[in-house]
Amino acid sequence: MRFIPPPRGRKAWITALILPAALSLCSAALATAPASAGTKAASPAGSSLPHVTGPLPVTASSHPFGAADHEGTPENLKKAGYVEEEYLLSGTANVYSWPKAGPAQVRTAGAPYTTRILVRRPAKASRFSGNVVTEMLNPSNLFDLNIGWAMMHRQLIADGDVWVGVTAKPVSVVALKKFDPGRYGSLSMANPLPLNDPRNCANVPADSSRTTENGLAWDIFSQLGGLLRSTGRGNPVSYADRGGHARVRHLYGFGYSQTGGYLYDYINGIHPLDVQRNGGRPTYDGYIVAVAGGDFVGAVPMNQCDPVPPTGDPRKQFSDVGVPIIHLMSQSDYLTGIASRRPDSDKPADRYRGYEMAGAGHATPDELHYSAAPADIEKAGQPAPPMNCNEGPRSRFPSHIFFDAALRNLDQWVRRGVRPPHASPIEVENGKPVLDQYGNVQGGLRSPYLDVPTSTWYGNSTGASFCSIAGHEVPFTPQRLAQLYPDHGTYVRAVTRDTERLVAGRFLTRADGTEIIREAAHADVP
Repeated sequence: MRFIPPPRGRKAWITALILPAALSLCSAALATAPASAGTKAASPAGSSLPHVTGPLPVTASSHPFGAADHEGTPENLKKAGYVEEEYLLSGTANVYSWPKAGPAQVRTAGAPYTTRILVRRPAKASRFSGNVVTEMLNPSNLFDLNIGWAMMHRQLIADGDVWVGVTAKPVSVVALKKFDPGRYGSLSMANPLPLNDPRNCANVPADSSRTTENGLAWDIFSQLGGLLRSTGRGNPVSYADRGGHARVRHLYGFGYSQTGGYLYDYINGIHPLDVQRNGGRPTYDGYIVAVAGGDFVGAVPMNQCDPVPPTGDPRKQFSDVGVPIIHLMSQSDYLTGIASRRPDSDKPADRYRGYEMAGAGHATPDELHYSAAPADIEKAGQPAPPMNCNEGPRSRFPSHIFFDAALRNLDQWVRRGVRPPHASPIEVENGKPVLDQYGNVQGGLRSPYLDVPTSTWYGNSTGASFCSIAGHEVPFTPQRLAQLYPDHGTYVRAVTRDTERLVAGRFLTRADGTEIIREAAHADVP
């Protein structure tokens, strides 16, 4: 057996984070909410918080899309001391335009919406850390993927953090209604512009429709953040009506791939508006922007009629945001997104760290293991994405080790001003990566998987769906392993030294380092 990343069901651990936010609404749109859901609490009409309905009941015939016990790899949250709840949120959102760098401008005001959120929180208030991580669920496969949970659930649970995923794009609403029309029939992200309005453009993206509007996502994300920060009994992560007194202290925004591109728009175009509207306080205390940047989803159209910001546009770069940002690219996408590179900064108004994850693939197995099961995806009207590409299984490189450290470092940066470590980018010459003698990239965020290698790790593969950014692994032959590591002890000692160095540098968490060493000790190498 070679030293490979831990199997997906094996225990891993520590560090996570959380989120803040606020904005606009009108509770009239709640008329469509299902009576069976039972309204927990609603803000008065005209307040800045969305109207909350739920938690929605779970029955033998109806469960949330992406529910933990209906994932590709089912999870027992109760055993971990967690509960899962689903709610509907209704309000009104502005549609914005963003013609140049700076705050976005209102294009159409007050569009009603109803969406859903999936909440996973500690069952007991005493276990809640005060941190909440919020993500717009990724719609790239035309249904919601729980990618933030997939990458961070080990740490979220270990730390007692809350995770909240929100449906943010109309194409996902279509899938949800197909999956369970009774549960999700009231969801709506309708375009406020009639079809005969010239501002309702004739040509929209292939995954979009003129009758809906992708640009409702921004105020939805702000309003959700404001709700999670609120002290009322309608807050889905409040313990006030559950016999506890814990409250949200830090709110962190997370985006991955397409929703990482959403965060470019949100951070650069909407975040400044939130700061103004919140009296100088940002909605979110910090952000993790993952595998999006430059010409790889580095900003998206602010509304579905706007163009994508062009290459080199300042809207596709972070600068002077005012809260910490940790930006990660993978080996699959860093070359396409290379224009997103910028220097690290510790200036109070421009706290930024950029990392490129050497060896890591973009489209990971975990994003499928910890999102809706194939049967539910097919019920939602979409094919289940393939786990295999032409070269074999999607890369098993454990990207979560980098996200664990990023989350811990972001939280320490926000809470205590502890600056995250610096890492060099992946080395590039003449537009191509610089490879070592084993075919692995040099530079970037490091790990024993490349420093003490037993495989060559590729960021790109061939095949259907997202295989081009899935990557794959080519294990070394027994002969090469024997040449590299004369005996098992030599291999384990090399892994241990490298791991201890990376843990000391805060590139890996202690818990993940312990797991890596344990795996090496049990690996049949050479």
